[in-house]
Amino acid sequence: MKDNKQQIARIRKMERRLNSATAAVKRLEAALDKWEAAQEAIAALDEYYGSDLWRQDFADDESGLLPADLKRGVLSEDGIWNLITDVNELNDRLKQLSPKKYS
Repeated sequence: MKDNKQQIARIRKMERRLNSATAAVKRLEAALDKWEAAQEAIAALDEYYGSDLWRQDFADDESGLLPADLKRGVLSEDGIWNLITDVNELNDRLKQLSPKKYS
């Protein structure tokens, strides 16, 4: 019988790589579906931040005119800014990764 220990080890290693890569691709595909769905919300937040409406909402909050139990992360000076910064960095990363092709 042929001594094929190296061959078997190679096939097992490649099988693990296939399983790992397949799982990663499925997770990324699901994440990209969520990312695509979030684009409208991101665009709306970007437009809102720094607008006259945002400034009025911020001023009313500072004046105590809004309910105390109202969530107001969108009125923080960093909340939307940090999100937009993260979005830009992620878009740059996606652009850097996109030219890689496998055949």
